[in-house]
Amino acid sequence: MNAKREQIETASAEETQALAARLEGELPDGAVLCLHGELGAGKTCFVQGLARALGVRRPVGSPTFTLINEYRGKRGLAHIDLYRLRGAADAFGLGVEEYLEHFDGIVAIEWAERLGELLPEACWHVRLEAGTAGEASRRVTVERPAAG
Repeated sequence: MNAKREQIETASAEETQALAARLEGELPDGAVLCLHGELGAGKTCFVQGLARALGVRRPVGSPTFTLINEYRGKRGLAHIDLYRLRGAADAFGLGVEEYLEHFDGIVAIEWAERLGELLPEACWHVRLEAGTAGEASRRVTVERPAAG
């Protein structure tokens, strides 16, 4: 997975998680992974695969009500869900900016578009949407940040 933009179709939740696990090896410490997609698109499933690749032993669920969950494995993982927020002003008081600027592991943000201009330029964007190979299939588009 070396191209700046790549589109992959997965046929199952397990394949979506395996894709996230492969991507983990490319992510530097401090990487911000912006996850985009409708409800049920597979954003949390993707994070579960990432967590498994990191060696996280705890169950990983959507932090819709807690907003931020931190996990420890071979690197840290901060899983942030902004679904319940209206915009960047709501996120500011939660300390999200600390994760964006100072977290030494990987930051995965569901509904990242709600942060607007608070997002750093060097984000990785992962878009998940329904695929063509059945109900569990997903079309996943990975956009890596520009080098530099």
